[in-house]
Amino acid sequence: MNIEEVAAFCLGLPGAREDYKWGGVRVFSICDTKMFAVMGLAGDDLSFKVGPQLFLGYVDRPGIRPAPYLARAYWITLAYPYAMGDVELRELLTRSHQLVVSKLAKRRQAALKL
Repeated sequence: MNIEEVAAFCLGLPGAREDYKWGGVRVFSICDTKMFAVMGLAGDDLSFKVGPQLFLGYVDRPGIRPAPYLARAYWITLAYPYAMGDVELRELLTRSHQLVVSKLAKRRQAALKL
């Protein structure tokens, strides 16, 4: 997937929106403040949440590292070109979205019609 395909996929997830923050970072979030993916404005990297059970397995792979400032929350960073196939990347972005949605209040989850 290229950079714009990743952005389009993220925006296609329920309730997702895009903001630009911190001097050149594309942030994909839910309910305004709950990030599930972050991309450098130049598209040179992509970060997202993977959860504790997958974190160590992914950071051991070439081309994948703990996300700066977010590794303690089990986020990983991939450099472009991404070190995984399109199917796996889509699954992980969907999972990141689901992990964030699962932390929302039940009525907010229902509003997203999940």
